[in-house]
Amino acid sequence: MGSQPPESGADGPPGRPAGVSPPRTRAWRGGRIVAEDFPVAEVSDHLARPGIVVWVDLCAPRHEDLRIIGDELGLDPVAVEDAVSRHERTKLDRYHGYAFLNVYVPHVDGGDMAMHELSAFIAERALVTVRQEHGFDVGALIERWDQSPGSGYDEPTAAFLVYGMLDLVVDLQLAAVQALDDEADAVEDLVFGDEFPVKEIQRRSYRLRKNLAKLRRVALPMREVLNTLLRRDLGLVPAPLVPYFQDVYDHTLRVGEWTDGLRDLVADLLDTRLALQSNRMNEVMKKVTSWAAIIAVPTAVTGFYGMNVPYPGFSQHGGFIASAVIIVVCSTVLYAVFKLRDWL
Repeated sequence: MGSQPPESGADGPPGRPAGVSPPRTRAWRGGRIVAEDFPVAEVSDHLARPGIVVWVDLCAPRHEDLRIIGDELGLDPVAVEDAVSRHERTKLDRYHGYAFLNVYVPHVDGGDMAMHELSAFIAERALVTVRQEHGFDVGALIERWDQSPGSGYDEPTAAFLVYGMLDLVVDLQLAAVQALDDEADAVEDLVFGDEFPVKEIQRRSYRLRKNLAKLRRVALPMREVLNTLLRRDLGLVPAPLVPYFQDVYDHTLRVGEWTDGLRDLVADLLDTRLALQSNRMNEVMKKVTSWAAIIAVPTAVTGFYGMNVPYPGFSQHGGFIASAVIIVVCSTVLYAVFKLRDWL
């Protein structure tokens, strides 16, 4: 877990490093907020009251925060270790009385893509989200909960919180795919443009393929996560909320299919770039060869008339005129033929 963080400065509360957000908490009953920003140590007190659903958010949590929430909900140390470990795969693990969820939220800025890891403990009436950084917008998650159709769900279960969280995560994955699709369109314009900047096309194509591979690694396992949640024998999702989770599952399928389609498109673009580059090289070679053939005519004629032996027109003005006429006529004929064949 690491050692206890140092005492905070002027920017944070006592016992918390400066710039680290304190845990956020909220409690609902019948879809209505009954408590907010209460201490983590009071989670079990709220859960002891019938019909209460609790959410706790830990951003860059301290060892003390993890110990308290682990004691409050009876979390397994292995699951807590997964929550604070970076680069865990996208998964849903089931423990006795709760489940551990790990997902990734992509963010595309220009052509670069960053992945923000989000872990969650899902109990029957509690949801604990764990983040190691501020990349994931919790304010957008709270807004999603407040505006979600499931926020009016009055059964004492955290399923509507899980739905809002997964709905936001998948929507952000869709937004990332859309941004990568726009980048693919930009690369396509470069490939078929007149300037044809080879180095820029190679750089952006490689970066795009790398981003698509990263997104695919975290998006495809979401299908299994939603499938597990929707299994009726597990009873993780109440029947009234199944259509909402099914909608999230459909969006997850769209992310995977869109990502696979973009990967194929980028591969086709790279093949097209090579074909166009080869065609451009052929065009250049045709022009160079055509001009070399035209230049070879005066070279051959002047070489013949430059021989130091007697021949018709040797050392005479007529010989010069004849060689000049041959050069002009042959070069003009070759130029016309190459032009008609579109070699020049």
